[in-house]
Amino acid sequence: MTITDSQIRLTMSNARTADIKLFVPVFNAYSDLFGINTKLRAAHFLAQIAQESSELRRLEENLNYSEEGLLKVFPKYFNRESATRYARHPQMIANRVYASRMGNGNEQSGDGWRFRGRGLLQLTGKENYQKYAQSEYCNGDLLAHPEWLAKYPGALKSAMWYWLLRNINDLADNDDVEAVTKRINGGQNGLAQRMFFLRKAKKALWV
Repeated sequence: MTITDSQIRLTMSNARTADIKLFVPVFNAYSDLFGINTKLRAAHFLAQIAQESSELRRLEENLNYSEEGLLKVFPKYFNRESATRYARHPQMIANRVYASRMGNGNEQSGDGWRFRGRGLLQLTGKENYQKYAQSEYCNGDLLAHPEWLAKYPGALKSAMWYWLLRNINDLADNDDVEAVTKRINGGQNGLAQRMFFLRKAKKALWV
């Protein structure tokens, strides 16, 4: 299964040319390895990638929240007083909200920031980084260099690995965008936009 620059452009009209040029050769090199090797599977993969990465423009989680943003998105971790202290401090925010879960240490360990969401599907947490690092698909010491997931080929390979690990190809074969979306982010966040991108991807790939 191979794709072209023009097919990505038809799917993600806001993608930058430079990003498309980085994405396409990596996808084509590894699509068979990760089983994203039919037009329908590729269409679902591209739709989810488009939504999760803002059309290939974001390879790293944005944690630059305002005070109100923290209270809205992370009410479990912040009250008015703490939100005031943490607002607009992404490193502090990551260390707090990701502390002591997903394999991370406590807030003081710095793991939350070190293993924040990176890659086209926002791989997050030391446990997930470690699983990918120990897989046959990762080259090099990822735990020592987590920033590799915010660059190609790691940004895309890690997303393809996660797709395979979570058995999302089976859901794509059923053309079930709701199930695919839930498997990606645990809910139906951005479902309408994902469906929009899926329609565009299907048209681009002649599904």
